[in-house]
Amino acid sequence: MIRKRNEPANYRPLSPCGLDVGQPKTWVVELEGARKAALETGRTRLIVSALVFALAFVMIGLRLVDLTLLQSDASAQIAKIAPANTEWRSGRADIVDRNGTVLATTLPTNAVYANPRQIRNPDEVAGRLASVLKGVDEERLKGGLASDRSFTWVGRCLSPRETDAVNGLGIPGVYLQHDECRYYPHDDLFSHVVGYSDIDGQGIAGMEKTFEEKLRGGKAPLELSLDMRLQHIMAEELEAAMTEYSGIGASGLIMDVDTGEILSMVSLPTFDPDRPAAASDEARFNRATLGVYEVGSVFKIFSAAAALDAGAVSLEDGYDISKPIRISRFTINDFKPKDGWMSIPEIFLHSSNIGTVHMAMEAGTKAIQDYFGKFGLLKRGAVELPENGSPLVPAKWREINTMTISYGHGLAVTPVQVVRALSAMVNGGELLAPTLVKRRPGERPVGEQVISEQTSAQMRWLMRLVVAEGTGRNAEAPGYMVGGKTGTADKLKASGGYDRNNRIASFAGAFPMDDPQYAIFAMVDEPKPTEKSYGYATAGWVVAPAIKKIVQRMGPVVGLEPRALPSEVGPDPLFVPVHLKGRSVASQ
Repeated sequence: MIRKRNEPANYRPLSPCGLDVGQPKTWVVELEGARKAALETGRTRLIVSALVFALAFVMIGLRLVDLTLLQSDASAQIAKIAPANTEWRSGRADIVDRNGTVLATTLPTNAVYANPRQIRNPDEVAGRLASVLKGVDEERLKGGLASDRSFTWVGRCLSPRETDAVNGLGIPGVYLQHDECRYYPHDDLFSHVVGYSDIDGQGIAGMEKTFEEKLRGGKAPLELSLDMRLQHIMAEELEAAMTEYSGIGASGLIMDVDTGEILSMVSLPTFDPDRPAAASDEARFNRATLGVYEVGSVFKIFSAAAALDAGAVSLEDGYDISKPIRISRFTINDFKPKDGWMSIPEIFLHSSNIGTVHMAMEAGTKAIQDYFGKFGLLKRGAVELPENGSPLVPAKWREINTMTISYGHGLAVTPVQVVRALSAMVNGGELLAPTLVKRRPGERPVGEQVISEQTSAQMRWLMRLVVAEGTGRNAEAPGYMVGGKTGTADKLKASGGYDRNNRIASFAGAFPMDDPQYAIFAMVDEPKPTEKSYGYATAGWVVAPAIKKIVQRMGPVVGLEPRALPSEVGPDPLFVPVHLKGRSVASQ
Protein backbone atom coordinates (compact mmCIF):
# COMPACT_ATOMS: atom_id res chain seq x y z
CA MET A 1 0.00 0.00 0.00
CA ILE A 2 1.41 3.30 -1.01
CA ARG A 3 1.23 5.80 1.89
CA LYS A 4 1.02 9.43 1.32
CA ARG A 5 3.57 11.75 2.76
CA ASN A 6 3.28 12.43 6.47
CA GLU A 7 0.52 9.77 7.06
CA PRO A 8 0.93 7.91 10.38
CA ALA A 9 1.90 4.25 10.34
CA ASN A 10 -1.36 3.10 11.95
CA TYR A 11 -3.58 5.03 9.53
CA ARG A 12 -6.88 3.29 8.55
CA PRO A 13 -8.84 4.70 5.65
CA LEU A 14 -12.47 5.68 6.29
CA SER A 15 -15.36 5.34 3.95
CA PRO A 16 -17.21 8.45 2.70
CA CYS A 17 -19.79 8.01 5.52
CA GLY A 18 -17.10 8.15 8.16
CA LEU A 19 -16.85 4.42 9.05
CA ASP A 20 -13.64 2.60 9.51
CA VAL A 21 -13.58 0.38 6.46
CA GLY A 22 -10.63 -1.37 7.86
CA GLN A 23 -12.85 -3.05 10.65
CA PRO A 24 -16.45 -3.42 9.31
CA LYS A 25 -17.78 -5.86 11.98
CA THR A 26 -16.85 -3.59 14.95
CA TRP A 27 -19.01 -0.62 14.00
CA VAL A 28 -22.09 -2.79 13.31
CA VAL A 29 -21.90 -4.26 16.83
CA GLU A 30 -21.57 -0.83 18.41
CA LEU A 31 -24.65 0.44 16.53
CA GLU A 32 -26.79 -2.53 17.64
CA GLY A 33 -25.84 -1.97 21.31
CA ALA A 34 -26.86 1.67 21.27
CA ARG A 35 -30.26 0.75 19.84
CA LYS A 36 -30.91 -1.87 22.53
CA ALA A 37 -29.95 0.58 25.29
CA ALA A 38 -32.42 3.18 23.96
CA LEU A 39 -35.22 0.63 23.81
CA GLU A 40 -34.54 -0.49 27.38
CA THR A 41 -34.61 3.07 28.65
CA GLY A 42 -37.95 3.74 26.91
CA ARG A 43 -39.44 0.53 28.28
CA THR A 44 -38.43 1.50 31.81
CA ARG A 45 -39.96 4.96 31.48
CA LEU A 46 -43.24 3.51 30.16
CA ILE A 47 -43.48 1.11 33.07
CA VAL A 48 -42.87 3.91 35.59
CA SER A 49 -45.49 6.15 33.93
CA ALA A 50 -48.03 3.32 33.86
CA LEU A 51 -47.45 2.65 37.53
CA VAL A 52 -47.96 6.34 38.36
CA PHE A 53 -51.23 6.51 36.41
CA ALA A 54 -52.41 3.25 37.90
CA LEU A 55 -51.69 4.53 41.40
CA ALA A 56 -53.61 7.75 40.67
CA PHE A 57 -56.64 5.83 39.46
CA VAL A 58 -56.49 3.59 42.51
CA MET A 59 -56.48 6.65 44.78
CA ILE A 60 -59.44 8.17 42.91
CA GLY A 61 -61.33 4.91 43.16
CA LEU A 62 -60.67 4.66 46.90
CA ARG A 63 -61.92 8.24 47.34
CA LEU A 64 -65.10 7.43 45.42
CA VAL A 65 -65.67 4.40 47.61
CA ASP A 66 -65.14 6.56 50.69
CA LEU A 67 -67.65 9.17 49.50
CA THR A 68 -70.30 6.75 48.28
CA LEU A 69 -70.09 4.05 50.92
CA LEU A 70 -68.17 5.10 53.98
CA GLN A 71 -69.75 8.58 54.09
CA SER A 72 -73.19 7.75 52.74
CA ASP A 73 -74.79 8.63 56.07
CA ALA A 74 -73.24 12.10 55.95
CA SER A 75 -74.44 12.64 52.39
CA ALA A 76 -77.91 11.53 53.30
CA GLN A 77 -77.87 13.88 56.29
CA ILE A 78 -76.88 16.81 54.11
CA ALA A 79 -79.51 16.00 51.51
CA LYS A 80 -82.14 15.68 54.21
CA ILE A 81 -81.31 18.80 56.21
CA ALA A 82 -80.05 21.14 53.53
CA PRO A 83 -81.45 20.36 50.08
CA ALA A 84 -79.73 22.62 47.64
CA ASN A 85 -82.22 23.01 44.82
CA THR A 86 -85.65 22.06 46.16
CA GLU A 87 -88.51 24.10 44.78
CA TRP A 88 -89.93 25.35 48.06
CA ARG A 89 -86.66 26.95 49.13
CA SER A 90 -85.48 28.49 45.93
CA GLY A 91 -88.96 29.71 45.00
CA ARG A 92 -90.26 31.20 48.27
CA ALA A 93 -92.05 34.40 47.36
CA ASP A 94 -91.21 37.84 48.69
CA ILE A 95 -93.37 39.78 51.12
CA VAL A 96 -93.83 43.45 50.25
CA ASP A 97 -95.70 46.43 51.68
CA ARG A 98 -98.58 48.15 49.87
CA ASN A 99 -96.13 50.21 47.79
CA GLY A 100 -93.94 47.29 46.75
CA THR A 101 -91.17 47.79 49.30
CA VAL A 102 -89.58 44.42 50.08
CA LEU A 103 -90.14 43.32 53.69
CA ALA A 104 -88.94 39.71 53.35
CA THR A 105 -86.98 37.99 50.60
CA THR A 106 -84.86 34.89 49.95
CA LEU A 107 -81.20 35.36 49.03
CA PRO A 108 -78.56 32.88 47.80
CA THR A 109 -75.82 32.32 50.34
CA ASN A 110 -73.53 29.58 51.67
CA ALA A 111 -73.50 27.12 54.54
CA VAL A 112 -70.57 25.41 56.22
CA TYR A 113 -70.61 21.90 57.66
CA ALA A 114 -68.01 19.46 58.94
CA ASN A 115 -67.28 15.74 59.06
CA PRO A 116 -66.17 15.18 62.67
CA ARG A 117 -64.45 11.91 61.69
CA GLN A 118 -62.01 13.96 59.63
CA ILE A 119 -61.35 16.55 62.35
CA ARG A 120 -58.15 15.79 64.27
CA ASN A 121 -58.27 18.61 66.82
CA PRO A 122 -61.90 19.60 67.56
CA ASP A 123 -61.06 22.27 70.13
CA GLU A 124 -58.63 24.07 67.87
CA VAL A 125 -60.89 23.84 64.83
CA ALA A 126 -63.90 25.08 66.81
CA GLY A 127 -61.93 28.07 68.02
CA ARG A 128 -60.74 28.97 64.53
CA LEU A 129 -64.22 28.68 63.04
CA ALA A 130 -65.87 30.63 65.86
CA SER A 131 -63.37 33.44 65.33
CA VAL A 132 -64.62 34.08 61.78
CA LEU A 133 -68.32 33.15 62.05
CA LYS A 134 -70.76 35.46 63.81
CA GLY A 135 -73.12 33.87 66.32
CA VAL A 136 -71.40 30.48 66.48
CA ASP A 137 -71.35 28.94 69.96
CA GLU A 138 -67.78 27.72 70.32
CA GLU A 139 -68.48 25.29 73.15
CA ARG A 140 -71.40 23.74 71.35
CA LEU A 141 -69.34 23.46 68.17
CA LYS A 142 -66.58 21.69 70.07
CA GLY A 143 -69.05 19.05 71.16
CA GLY A 144 -70.30 18.58 67.62
CA LEU A 145 -66.82 18.28 66.15
CA ALA A 146 -65.75 15.81 68.84
CA SER A 147 -68.66 13.44 68.14
CA ASP A 148 -68.39 10.18 66.20
CA ARG A 149 -70.91 11.34 63.60
CA SER A 150 -70.00 12.03 60.01
CA PHE A 151 -71.95 15.29 59.72
CA THR A 152 -72.55 18.40 61.80
CA TRP A 153 -73.61 21.92 60.86
CA VAL A 154 -71.14 24.67 61.63
CA GLY A 155 -73.07 27.67 60.29
CA ARG A 156 -75.83 28.66 57.88
CA CYS A 157 -76.61 31.85 56.01
CA LEU A 158 -72.99 32.93 55.73
CA SER A 159 -72.17 36.41 54.52
CA PRO A 160 -69.68 36.75 51.63
CA ARG A 161 -67.05 37.86 54.12
CA GLU A 162 -67.64 34.81 56.32
CA THR A 163 -67.54 32.52 53.29
CA ASP A 164 -64.20 33.95 52.25
CA ALA A 165 -62.86 33.62 55.81
CA VAL A 166 -63.86 29.94 56.06
CA ASN A 167 -62.26 29.28 52.69
CA GLY A 168 -59.10 30.99 53.89
CA LEU A 169 -58.82 28.71 56.91
CA GLY A 170 -58.48 25.65 54.65
CA ILE A 171 -59.38 23.19 57.40
CA PRO A 172 -59.60 19.53 56.25
CA GLY A 173 -63.02 18.07 57.03
CA VAL A 174 -64.79 21.46 56.83
CA TYR A 175 -66.86 22.05 53.71
CA LEU A 176 -68.92 24.82 52.09
CA GLN A 177 -72.09 24.34 50.09
CA HIS A 178 -74.66 26.59 48.43
CA ASP A 179 -77.58 27.62 50.62
CA GLU A 180 -80.57 30.01 50.60
CA CYS A 181 -81.77 32.10 53.51
CA ARG A 182 -84.72 34.34 54.34
CA TYR A 183 -83.71 37.95 54.86
CA TYR A 184 -85.62 40.85 56.44
CA PRO A 185 -84.10 44.09 55.16
CA HIS A 186 -85.86 46.43 57.63
CA ASP A 187 -84.56 44.75 60.78
CA ASP A 188 -87.15 44.92 63.57
CA LEU A 189 -89.65 47.33 61.98
CA PHE A 190 -92.12 44.66 60.79
CA SER A 191 -91.07 41.70 62.90
CA HIS A 192 -94.40 41.03 64.64
CA VAL A 193 -96.47 41.29 61.45
CA VAL A 194 -94.20 39.69 58.86
CA GLY A 195 -92.96 37.15 61.38
CA TYR A 196 -90.01 34.92 60.55
CA SER A 197 -89.06 31.50 59.22
CA ASP A 198 -86.76 28.81 60.51
CA ILE A 199 -83.32 28.02 59.10
CA ASP A 200 -84.86 25.84 56.40
CA GLY A 201 -87.25 28.56 55.21
CA GLN A 202 -90.40 27.25 56.89
CA GLY A 203 -92.66 30.05 58.19
CA ILE A 204 -93.17 29.72 61.95
CA ALA A 205 -94.63 33.10 62.99
CA GLY A 206 -96.58 36.05 61.62
CA MET A 207 -97.61 36.27 57.98
CA GLU A 208 -94.74 33.91 57.11
CA LYS A 209 -96.67 31.18 58.92
CA THR A 210 -100.21 32.17 57.92
CA PHE A 211 -99.37 32.23 54.20
CA GLU A 212 -96.85 29.39 54.21
CA GLU A 213 -98.54 27.56 51.33
CA LYS A 214 -98.80 30.70 49.19
CA LEU A 215 -95.22 31.75 49.85
CA ARG A 216 -93.74 28.30 49.28
CA GLY A 217 -93.01 28.01 45.60
CA GLY A 218 -94.88 31.21 44.88
CA LYS A 219 -93.94 33.56 42.10
CA ALA A 220 -95.88 36.75 42.87
CA PRO A 221 -95.05 38.51 46.13
CA LEU A 222 -97.47 38.63 49.05
CA GLU A 223 -98.67 42.26 49.20
CA LEU A 224 -99.46 43.50 52.69
CA SER A 225 -101.70 46.42 53.55
CA LEU A 226 -98.94 47.98 55.65
CA ASP A 227 -97.21 51.17 54.58
CA MET A 228 -93.54 51.27 55.51
CA ARG A 229 -93.62 55.06 55.89
CA LEU A 230 -96.48 54.98 58.40
CA GLN A 231 -94.95 52.01 60.18
CA HIS A 232 -91.76 53.98 60.69
CA ILE A 233 -93.65 57.02 62.01
CA MET A 234 -95.72 54.97 64.45
CA ALA A 235 -92.73 52.99 65.73
CA GLU A 236 -90.59 56.08 66.20
CA GLU A 237 -93.21 58.10 68.09
CA LEU A 238 -94.29 55.15 70.27
CA GLU A 239 -90.67 54.44 71.12
CA ALA A 240 -90.18 58.07 72.12
CA ALA A 241 -93.29 58.07 74.36
CA MET A 242 -92.38 54.74 75.93
CA THR A 243 -88.85 55.95 76.65
CA GLU A 244 -89.91 59.34 78.03
CA TYR A 245 -92.38 57.78 80.46
CA SER A 246 -90.35 54.64 81.21
CA GLY A 247 -93.03 52.25 79.93
CA ILE A 248 -92.43 48.52 79.66
CA GLY A 249 -94.17 48.22 76.30
CA ALA A 250 -96.34 49.93 73.70
CA SER A 251 -98.59 49.20 70.77
CA GLY A 252 -100.13 51.17 67.93
CA LEU A 253 -102.32 50.68 64.85
CA ILE A 254 -103.62 52.73 61.94
CA MET A 255 -106.60 51.47 59.93
CA ASP A 256 -108.31 52.70 56.76
CA VAL A 257 -111.92 53.08 57.96
CA ASP A 258 -113.36 52.50 54.46
CA THR A 259 -111.51 49.27 53.58
CA GLY A 260 -110.48 47.72 56.89
CA GLU A 261 -106.85 47.67 55.75
CA ILE A 262 -104.32 47.97 58.57
CA LEU A 263 -101.70 50.47 57.45
CA SER A 264 -99.49 50.22 60.52
CA MET A 265 -99.16 47.71 63.34
CA VAL A 266 -96.43 48.19 65.92
CA SER A 267 -95.60 46.29 69.08
CA LEU A 268 -92.79 47.30 71.43
CA PRO A 269 -90.37 45.98 72.50
CA THR A 270 -89.52 44.31 69.23
CA PHE A 271 -86.84 41.92 67.92
CA ASP A 272 -84.62 41.08 64.95
CA PRO A 273 -86.45 38.53 62.75
CA ASP A 274 -83.11 37.42 61.32
CA ARG A 275 -82.19 36.15 64.81
CA PRO A 276 -85.47 35.39 66.62
CA ALA A 277 -83.84 32.88 68.96
CA ALA A 278 -81.81 35.70 70.50
CA ALA A 279 -84.98 37.64 71.44
CA SER A 280 -86.80 37.39 74.75
CA ASP A 281 -90.35 36.08 75.02
CA GLU A 282 -91.45 39.61 75.92
CA ALA A 283 -89.95 41.01 72.70
CA ARG A 284 -91.54 38.34 70.49
CA PHE A 285 -94.96 38.92 72.09
CA ASN A 286 -97.30 40.82 69.74
CA ARG A 287 -99.16 43.30 71.96
CA ALA A 288 -101.32 44.49 69.05
CA THR A 289 -103.06 41.16 68.40
CA LEU A 290 -102.13 38.73 71.16
CA GLY A 291 -102.15 40.94 74.25
CA VAL A 292 -105.50 41.66 75.91
CA TYR A 293 -105.94 44.79 78.01
CA GLU A 294 -108.51 46.80 79.88
CA VAL A 295 -108.30 50.13 78.08
CA GLY A 296 -110.32 52.26 80.48
CA SER A 297 -112.27 55.27 79.26
CA VAL A 298 -111.70 54.42 75.59
CA PHE A 299 -114.69 52.09 76.09
CA LYS A 300 -116.88 55.13 76.73
CA ILE A 301 -116.94 55.54 72.94
CA PHE A 302 -118.73 52.21 72.60
CA SER A 303 -120.98 52.70 75.64
CA ALA A 304 -122.13 56.10 74.40
CA ALA A 305 -122.70 54.76 70.88
CA ALA A 306 -124.76 51.85 72.22
CA ALA A 307 -126.93 54.10 74.43
CA LEU A 308 -127.48 56.67 71.65
CA ASP A 309 -128.18 54.08 68.96
CA ALA A 310 -130.60 52.19 71.20
CA GLY A 311 -132.53 55.41 71.76
CA ALA A 312 -131.99 55.22 75.52
CA VAL A 313 -130.48 58.72 75.60
CA SER A 314 -130.02 61.71 73.31
CA LEU A 315 -127.39 64.42 73.18
CA GLU A 316 -129.79 66.77 74.99
CA ASP A 317 -130.14 64.45 77.99
CA GLY A 318 -127.99 64.49 81.10
CA TYR A 319 -127.49 63.21 84.65
CA ASP A 320 -126.52 64.37 88.12
CA ILE A 321 -122.96 63.17 88.54
CA SER A 322 -122.24 64.68 91.94
CA LYS A 323 -122.79 61.46 93.93
CA PRO A 324 -120.72 58.25 93.63
CA ILE A 325 -122.60 55.12 92.60
CA ARG A 326 -122.62 52.36 95.21
CA ILE A 327 -123.59 48.81 94.37
CA SER A 328 -122.94 45.92 96.74
CA ARG A 329 -119.41 46.44 98.07
CA PHE A 330 -118.30 48.53 95.09
CA THR A 331 -118.19 52.31 94.77
CA ILE A 332 -117.86 54.04 91.40
CA ASN A 333 -116.22 57.49 91.45
CA ASP A 334 -114.87 59.95 88.92
CA PHE A 335 -111.14 60.62 88.54
CA LYS A 336 -111.88 64.33 88.99
CA PRO A 337 -115.26 64.61 90.78
CA LYS A 338 -117.64 67.33 89.60
CA ASP A 339 -120.86 68.63 91.09
CA GLY A 340 -124.31 68.96 89.61
CA TRP A 341 -125.95 68.04 86.37
CA MET A 342 -124.06 67.27 83.16
CA SER A 343 -125.34 66.80 79.63
CA ILE A 344 -124.33 63.75 77.62
CA PRO A 345 -121.71 65.73 75.63
CA GLU A 346 -120.23 67.04 78.91
CA ILE A 347 -120.14 63.56 80.42
CA PHE A 348 -118.18 62.39 77.39
CA LEU A 349 -116.04 65.54 77.31
CA HIS A 350 -114.99 65.25 80.96
CA SER A 351 -114.85 61.44 80.88
CA SER A 352 -117.24 60.95 83.79
CA ASN A 353 -117.46 57.34 84.99
CA ILE A 354 -120.62 58.13 86.94
CA GLY A 355 -122.37 59.70 83.96
CA THR A 356 -121.34 56.84 81.66
CA VAL A 357 -122.73 54.26 84.11
CA HIS A 358 -126.05 56.13 84.17
CA MET A 359 -126.15 56.03 80.36
CA ALA A 360 -125.35 52.32 80.23
CA MET A 361 -127.96 51.44 82.84
CA GLU A 362 -130.50 53.52 80.94
CA ALA A 363 -129.83 51.33 77.90
CA GLY A 364 -129.89 48.13 79.98
CA THR A 365 -127.55 45.22 80.50
CA LYS A 366 -128.85 43.19 77.57
CA ALA A 367 -128.56 46.09 75.13
CA ILE A 368 -124.99 46.92 76.21
CA GLN A 369 -123.95 43.28 75.95
CA ASP A 370 -125.57 42.91 72.55
CA TYR A 371 -123.96 46.06 71.17
CA PHE A 372 -120.51 45.14 72.49
CA GLY A 373 -120.96 41.78 70.80
CA LYS A 374 -121.91 43.47 67.50
CA PHE A 375 -118.84 45.70 67.83
CA GLY A 376 -116.64 42.56 67.81
CA LEU A 377 -115.41 43.06 71.37
CA LEU A 378 -116.60 39.76 72.84
CA LYS A 379 -114.99 37.26 70.49
CA ARG A 380 -111.57 36.56 69.09
CA GLY A 381 -110.32 38.96 66.41
CA ALA A 382 -110.34 38.01 62.74
CA VAL A 383 -106.99 39.41 61.57
CA GLU A 384 -104.81 37.03 59.52
CA LEU A 385 -102.00 36.55 62.04
CA PRO A 386 -101.77 33.25 63.95
CA GLU A 387 -100.97 35.27 67.09
CA ASN A 388 -104.54 36.28 67.99
CA GLY A 389 -105.70 36.78 71.55
CA SER A 390 -109.19 36.08 72.87
CA PRO A 391 -110.92 38.76 74.95
CA LEU A 392 -111.45 38.17 78.67
CA VAL A 393 -115.23 38.32 79.01
CA PRO A 394 -117.19 37.88 82.28
CA ALA A 395 -118.36 34.28 82.65
CA LYS A 396 -121.75 35.62 83.72
CA TRP A 397 -122.66 39.15 82.69
CA ARG A 398 -124.40 40.85 85.60
CA GLU A 399 -125.52 44.40 86.25
CA ILE A 400 -122.24 45.24 87.96
CA ASN A 401 -120.40 44.06 84.84
CA THR A 402 -122.44 46.44 82.69
CA MET A 403 -121.49 49.31 85.01
CA THR A 404 -117.75 48.67 85.10
CA ILE A 405 -117.40 47.62 81.47
CA SER A 406 -119.14 50.83 80.37
CA TYR A 407 -116.07 52.81 81.46
CA GLY A 408 -113.46 50.19 80.54
CA HIS A 409 -112.99 47.81 83.46
CA GLY A 410 -113.96 44.16 83.55
CA LEU A 411 -113.49 43.41 79.84
CA ALA A 412 -110.03 42.96 78.31
CA VAL A 413 -109.60 43.11 74.54
CA THR A 414 -106.80 43.31 71.96
CA PRO A 415 -105.79 46.64 70.39
CA VAL A 416 -106.81 45.37 66.94
CA GLN A 417 -110.34 44.76 68.27
CA VAL A 418 -110.45 48.32 69.55
CA VAL A 419 -109.36 49.90 66.27
CA ARG A 420 -111.81 47.75 64.31
CA ALA A 421 -114.77 48.80 66.49
CA LEU A 422 -113.52 52.38 66.45
CA SER A 423 -113.63 52.45 62.64
CA ALA A 424 -117.31 51.50 62.71
CA MET A 425 -118.03 54.36 65.10
CA VAL A 426 -116.82 56.94 62.55
CA ASN A 427 -117.33 55.44 59.07
CA GLY A 428 -121.13 55.53 59.11
CA GLY A 429 -121.61 52.55 61.41
CA GLU A 430 -120.25 49.67 59.29
CA LEU A 431 -118.08 47.05 61.02
CA LEU A 432 -115.45 45.78 58.58
CA ALA A 433 -113.16 42.78 58.88
CA PRO A 434 -109.61 44.04 59.53
CA THR A 435 -106.97 42.82 57.10
CA LEU A 436 -103.20 42.88 56.74
CA VAL A 437 -103.42 42.00 53.04
CA LYS A 438 -103.63 44.79 50.46
CA ARG A 439 -107.01 45.05 48.79
CA ARG A 440 -107.26 45.55 45.03
CA PRO A 441 -108.07 49.07 43.79
CA GLY A 442 -111.77 49.76 44.16
CA GLU A 443 -112.30 46.67 46.30
CA ARG A 444 -114.38 47.38 49.38
CA PRO A 445 -115.54 44.64 51.69
CA VAL A 446 -119.15 44.31 52.74
CA GLY A 447 -119.44 44.92 56.45
CA GLU A 448 -122.15 44.72 59.07
CA GLN A 449 -124.17 47.80 59.97
CA VAL A 450 -123.82 47.96 63.76
CA ILE A 451 -124.99 51.54 64.43
CA SER A 452 -126.93 54.01 62.33
CA GLU A 453 -125.29 56.71 60.25
CA GLN A 454 -126.85 59.29 62.56
CA THR A 455 -125.28 57.71 65.63
CA SER A 456 -121.95 57.56 63.82
CA ALA A 457 -122.24 61.28 63.03
CA GLN A 458 -122.98 62.03 66.69
CA MET A 459 -119.97 59.97 67.80
CA ARG A 460 -117.72 61.83 65.39
CA TRP A 461 -118.73 65.11 66.99
CA LEU A 462 -118.36 63.82 70.55
CA MET A 463 -114.87 62.51 69.79
CA ARG A 464 -113.93 65.78 68.15
CA LEU A 465 -115.19 67.64 71.23
CA VAL A 466 -112.82 65.64 73.49
CA VAL A 467 -109.77 66.71 71.47
CA ALA A 468 -110.94 70.29 70.97
CA GLU A 469 -111.88 70.97 74.60
CA GLY A 470 -111.42 67.90 76.78
CA THR A 471 -108.91 65.33 78.02
CA GLY A 472 -107.49 64.80 74.52
CA ARG A 473 -106.36 68.37 73.89
CA ASN A 474 -102.72 67.30 73.60
CA ALA A 475 -103.68 65.22 70.53
CA GLU A 476 -104.85 68.28 68.59
CA ALA A 477 -102.99 68.46 65.27
CA PRO A 478 -103.92 71.81 63.70
CA GLY A 479 -105.50 71.42 60.29
CA TYR A 480 -106.36 67.71 60.62
CA MET A 481 -109.46 67.81 62.85
CA VAL A 482 -108.49 64.92 65.11
CA GLY A 483 -111.13 63.36 67.32
CA GLY A 484 -110.82 60.64 69.92
CA LYS A 485 -110.96 59.50 73.50
CA THR A 486 -108.29 59.02 76.15
CA GLY A 487 -108.23 56.03 78.46
CA THR A 488 -106.22 55.31 81.61
CA ALA A 489 -106.84 51.99 83.35
CA ASP A 490 -105.18 50.44 86.38
CA LYS A 491 -103.70 47.02 85.62
CA LEU A 492 -104.93 43.85 87.23
CA LYS A 493 -102.72 42.21 89.82
CA ALA A 494 -101.85 38.54 89.45
CA SER A 495 -103.28 38.02 92.92
CA GLY A 496 -106.52 39.82 92.02
CA GLY A 497 -107.68 43.41 92.30
CA TYR A 498 -106.13 46.45 90.67
CA ASP A 499 -102.63 47.89 91.01
CA ARG A 500 -102.92 51.64 91.54
CA ASN A 501 -99.26 52.16 90.63
CA ASN A 502 -99.33 50.43 87.24
CA ARG A 503 -101.62 51.41 84.40
CA ILE A 504 -102.37 51.24 80.69
CA ALA A 505 -102.52 54.65 79.00
CA SER A 506 -104.25 54.66 75.62
CA PHE A 507 -105.87 56.86 72.99
CA ALA A 508 -108.41 55.85 70.32
CA GLY A 509 -109.20 58.37 67.62
CA ALA A 510 -109.74 59.18 63.97
CA PHE A 511 -109.19 62.00 61.47
CA PRO A 512 -110.32 64.17 59.81
CA MET A 513 -113.57 64.04 61.77
CA ASP A 514 -115.70 65.78 59.15
CA ASP A 515 -114.83 62.99 56.69
CA PRO A 516 -112.91 60.26 58.59
CA GLN A 517 -110.38 58.27 56.62
CA TYR A 518 -108.12 56.82 59.28
CA ALA A 519 -108.67 55.30 62.71
CA ILE A 520 -105.73 55.29 65.08
CA PHE A 521 -105.04 53.59 68.39
CA ALA A 522 -101.97 53.76 70.60
CA MET A 523 -101.16 52.58 74.12
CA VAL A 524 -98.22 52.61 76.52
CA ASP A 525 -97.92 49.90 79.15
CA GLU A 526 -97.00 51.01 82.69
CA PRO A 527 -95.90 54.61 82.02
CA LYS A 528 -94.31 56.44 84.96
CA PRO A 529 -95.05 60.05 86.00
CA THR A 530 -92.50 62.73 85.17
CA GLU A 531 -91.88 66.30 86.23
CA LYS A 532 -93.03 67.42 82.78
CA SER A 533 -96.42 65.74 83.28
CA TYR A 534 -96.79 67.25 86.79
CA GLY A 535 -96.71 63.81 88.37
CA TYR A 536 -99.36 62.28 86.10
CA ALA A 537 -99.02 59.25 83.84
CA THR A 538 -102.45 59.45 82.26
CA ALA A 539 -103.24 59.03 78.57
CA GLY A 540 -103.71 62.77 78.07
CA TRP A 541 -100.07 63.32 79.01
CA VAL A 542 -98.45 60.12 77.77
CA VAL A 543 -100.20 59.07 74.54
CA ALA A 544 -102.13 62.11 73.25
CA PRO A 545 -98.94 64.07 72.37
CA ALA A 546 -97.67 61.05 70.44
CA ILE A 547 -100.93 60.91 68.48
CA LYS A 548 -100.51 64.57 67.56
CA LYS A 549 -97.01 63.96 66.19
CA ILE A 550 -98.10 60.83 64.31
CA VAL A 551 -100.97 62.66 62.60
CA GLN A 552 -98.82 65.67 61.73
CA ARG A 553 -96.16 63.46 60.16
CA MET A 554 -98.67 61.10 58.54
CA GLY A 555 -100.85 63.75 56.88
CA PRO A 556 -98.39 64.83 54.17
CA VAL A 557 -97.37 61.20 53.53
CA VAL A 558 -100.94 60.12 52.70
CA GLY A 559 -101.72 63.31 50.79
CA LEU A 560 -103.85 65.11 53.39
CA GLU A 561 -103.17 68.83 53.44
CA PRO A 562 -103.80 70.78 56.65
CA ARG A 563 -106.89 72.94 56.29
CA ALA A 564 -108.89 75.42 58.31
CA LEU A 565 -111.52 74.02 60.67
CA PRO A 566 -115.21 74.71 59.95
CA SER A 567 -115.38 77.11 62.90
CA GLU A 568 -112.64 79.16 61.29
CA VAL A 569 -114.41 79.55 57.95
CA GLY A 570 -117.98 80.09 59.10
CA PRO A 571 -120.95 77.91 60.05
CA ASP A 572 -121.09 74.40 58.61
CA PRO A 573 -124.61 73.40 57.44
CA LEU A 574 -123.99 69.86 58.74
CA PHE A 575 -123.64 71.15 62.28
CA VAL A 576 -126.62 71.97 64.56
CA PRO A 577 -126.55 73.63 67.99
CA VAL A 578 -126.73 71.50 71.12
CA HIS A 579 -127.22 72.85 74.64
CA LEU A 580 -124.06 72.51 76.69
CA LYS A 581 -124.19 74.20 80.12
CA GLY A 582 -125.96 77.24 78.85
CA ARG A 583 -123.86 77.70 75.72
CA SER A 584 -124.22 76.41 72.20
CA VAL A 585 -121.63 74.21 70.57
CA ALA A 586 -121.50 72.63 67.15
CA SER A 587 -122.95 69.16 66.97
CA GLN A 588 -122.90 66.95 63.94
